[in-house]
Amino acid sequence: MLDEFRVENLALIAEARLELGPGFTVITGETGAGKTLLLGALRLLRGDLSSRDLIGPAGSETIVEGRLDGVDGEIVLMRRVTEQRSRAYVDGSLATAKRLAETVGTKIEIVGQHDHIALSDRAGLRRLIDGALDAEGADALDRYREAWSHLEMLRSQQEALGGDRHALEREREMARFQADEIAGAGFAAGSDAELDQRATRLRYGEALGEHLNSAMGAMGEDGVAAALDLAIRELQMAARIDSSLAPLVEDLEEVATLAAHSESEIGKLASSIARDPAALSLVEHRLALLGDLKRKYGDDLDAVLEFGSAAAVRATELDELLDRAEDLATEVVATEQRVVDVGRDLHMARTATSGGIVKHALGHLEELGFSNPVLELVVESIDPGPFGADSPTLRFASDRSLRPGPLARVASGGELSRIVLALRLATTAADAATVAFDEIDAGVGGQIALALGEKLASLAGDRQVLCVTHLPQVAAFANEHFVVERSGTVASVHRVEGEGRLEEISRMLAGLPDSERGKEHAAELLDLAHSGTGSG
Repeated sequence: MLDEFRVENLALIAEARLELGPGFTVITGETGAGKTLLLGALRLLRGDLSSRDLIGPAGSETIVEGRLDGVDGEIVLMRRVTEQRSRAYVDGSLATAKRLAETVGTKIEIVGQHDHIALSDRAGLRRLIDGALDAEGADALDRYREAWSHLEMLRSQQEALGGDRHALEREREMARFQADEIAGAGFAAGSDAELDQRATRLRYGEALGEHLNSAMGAMGEDGVAAALDLAIRELQMAARIDSSLAPLVEDLEEVATLAAHSESEIGKLASSIARDPAALSLVEHRLALLGDLKRKYGDDLDAVLEFGSAAAVRATELDELLDRAEDLATEVVATEQRVVDVGRDLHMARTATSGGIVKHALGHLEELGFSNPVLELVVESIDPGPFGADSPTLRFASDRSLRPGPLARVASGGELSRIVLALRLATTAADAATVAFDEIDAGVGGQIALALGEKLASLAGDRQVLCVTHLPQVAAFANEHFVVERSGTVASVHRVEGEGRLEEISRMLAGLPDSERGKEHAAELLDLAHSGTGSG
């Protein structure tokens, strides 16, 4: 339960500390005093969304602290809200709001006066039913969520594949054709330069041969190399006489080597030059093929070869994607069937749970003053979706002689409050260690208010119950009573007992806290509540 609760700079409340015990605790005060702020702070402690509107004028941040004491030990929680951000702490360590919510879990339940709005919404009704599922039903819910999440993942993967198998096949065939066309041409890096050179020699072979032959003729009958050899022998003999000529010998030997090589190469070229129309045609065909590939795939041969490699990789990827698409299609069908099967189990669990909720809620409603109410919580089957294959609806009639209708349309304000209370008592609120009610008694008075107070006190028999109320009949049943008082722009919170409590209940009864007769009525109401005959 919530052992201690402290707020600092919470809107009108500069600081307040509430030491809470088990049983039934009420918080009262004049309208606008700020009593519902305390439950707003409790929502922060639960990990709900924060609001900068809660920051008061006494500082730049709002601080909410609480200590939970239970079978798992003591847990200290804190929330700090500034203009820029909200920070959460669990046992002194920084945590996320989500972690805070997971830590508190179902330990604290807050039932608001406007919860009937959620009960008019299918999503709100689903949450209500799911909160009351037994272990088998909760397992069905978990299995459905897992199956649906898996189905969404598979469908997402299908979408990532493009969704259109024929389009993928076309893209694969195109990539494969492009890779094969480039690879089939047989080009390699440098082939373009080699082809250009061969084409030039074949196109201008006659003129080139003439020049080469003339060059050979200019070298003489014995060739330049033979003349240089003779010169080298003579120079070597001279160097024996004058050693300073040795470098000239070396230079001339290098020239002779180069000359011999050049003479040999010129001879080879001269002998290889021939007019070959067939060879020229083949080379020109290869150049035309290369030009065609460059027009399609790149500015030069290197770009063409790179494109071919990328196309081959893409074709392989598309092969794998199409194989995966086949597997995905099969897996999607199987998972869709699993969603249907598990959805059927969840539907049965929700239907059974809704029947139990109605049964228990009707019992609470009769104790809260309805003589013969009708409450229908119907779970209809629909196509599977993220939250199941169910569409719950809630219909109500205050008496069996009346036709049940939508809750928000047929129930009065006082009836709505009691219906919300009955339904929450029949579901999750009944399992929480701490249950807080935020002015759940709106529109209720008289004998029904006494019955409501008795019901809340009864609920507090094995758990902690907090209630913000404006009804003296409800406040009279409390074990602990806190009052929120406002003076100008500042509010304070304090516990009342004895004479102070008589004055507060007198104020609630007649607006006269100092009236002796009012105090007498307050004392009578307290005696009535604690005598065990409150609802008479």
